[in-house]
Amino acid sequence: MKALWAKAALSSLAVSILLAGCGSDSGTNTATDAHSDAGSGRKLQVAASFYPMYEFARQVAGDLAEVSLMVPAGVEPHDWEPTPKDMALLSKADVFVYNGIVEGWAEQALSSAGSGDRVDVEASAGLERDATGGEQASDGDHAGMDPHVWLSPVLAQREVEHIRDGLSKADPAHSADYEANAEVYMAKLRQLDADFRAALGQASHKTFVTQHAAFGYLAREYGLTQLPISGLSPEQEPTPAQMASVVKEIKSLGISTIFFEELVDPKIAETIASETGAKTDVLNPIEGLTKDDKAQGLDYIGLMNQNLTALEKALNA
Repeated sequence: MKALWAKAALSSLAVSILLAGCGSDSGTNTATDAHSDAGSGRKLQVAASFYPMYEFARQVAGDLAEVSLMVPAGVEPHDWEPTPKDMALLSKADVFVYNGIVEGWAEQALSSAGSGDRVDVEASAGLERDATGGEQASDGDHAGMDPHVWLSPVLAQREVEHIRDGLSKADPAHSADYEANAEVYMAKLRQLDADFRAALGQASHKTFVTQHAAFGYLAREYGLTQLPISGLSPEQEPTPAQMASVVKEIKSLGISTIFFEELVDPKIAETIASETGAKTDVLNPIEGLTKDDKAQGLDYIGLMNQNLTALEKALNA
């Protein structure tokens, strides 16, 4: 039902955008005009779906582009749907950056807000994506696939490369700048990767429990095992049998920490913690910034370092 509603809403939005375009006398601010001006001092207009894509695009673009975030801060991106304003933004963008799979609305939105000149960058395209973070190539069938590749600093570098290539395609005059900016940021991601390897390589335990199965790629990268309470979607709730199984394994392994995330109700994690005598802590899937995150000046790197501190503490307890 939700999928049908989303398609109908997007179709309606497309009609509104088309009518608005037909009513314009000058035809300015269209995607075509944007591209024709890209090399003449006008900043590239980049729309990014949700926070990690926004941050990666912002780092690569530097001051050469205006990067707009579509999913607002503090909003869980799995359930978000674009408004007419968002569709208008997308229709006028020179570049659209999205992860893939997370944005269930993206395919229909791209069709509805179509522009032959816009460069659409699916940042996770071609990367290994599956339901557990294991080794399975993407084949275009997204059902049950894990989208959370940005939580691996190694795969995040590949996403940055894809974004770099997309910006360079849209604005070839500044391709060297995008290349340089991407390299600076990827150096930070390589350092982040090195920090994770050094801190987690000698951990006393190798299994961590999460409320949401978002950390499969991170776990695989660093030789860990993610034990999720619920599935890939934060909305999925475990059955009583699944809850009992997780409780049994937690007690068997002597796990002392149950991780939850800030944008999702922690009641399931708290129930499991109560059943096992464990404590709870935050492990952030970095799907969006909270008001507190923004107030503290935190970004992707800062939040990943917080995740590293939390994991190191839990795995050595």
